[in-house]
Amino acid sequence: MTLISRRKLLGAIGLAPLALTMPRLAAAASPEVFSDAGLAIRGYDPVAYFTQSAPVLGMAEYALMWRGTMWHFASAASMEAFEMNPEAYAPQYGGYCAFAMSRGAIATTVPEAWTIYEDRLYLNYSDFVRGQWSNDIPGNIELANGYWPGILDA
Repeated sequence: MTLISRRKLLGAIGLAPLALTMPRLAAAASPEVFSDAGLAIRGYDPVAYFTQSAPVLGMAEYALMWRGTMWHFASAASMEAFEMNPEAYAPQYGGYCAFAMSRGAIATTVPEAWTIYEDRLYLNYSDFVRGQWSNDIPGNIELANGYWPGILDA
């Protein structure tokens, strides 16, 4: 008889939302940047996370193409800041879920589930998953870095 600890059981239950995204591992190579309808971060301004400490919806009038994906910004100043140093503002792991990446999976993200850690933007699948991610951010980053970017070729 196999015993499962309460912690493992709760952890498995907590990862259930990610299970729906797991079939993507068997699919063809994933794009370098997660996009929804061709928009990175679902149209939200990546610079605003740093300057306004909040997700702010961008506008089509302030848009630019980077890494094959369209990025929207809330202002010309945000767009210029990104254009001058996109690596400083773009979310890590191409905007895919940082927690899923730490588990060797690719999952979508929502703009509201975000964290800035050591001057880097990380996005997650949901606020609940962000809570799981926050339990060990340095450890999760170390794990995720081991999968990124090679996981895109899976």
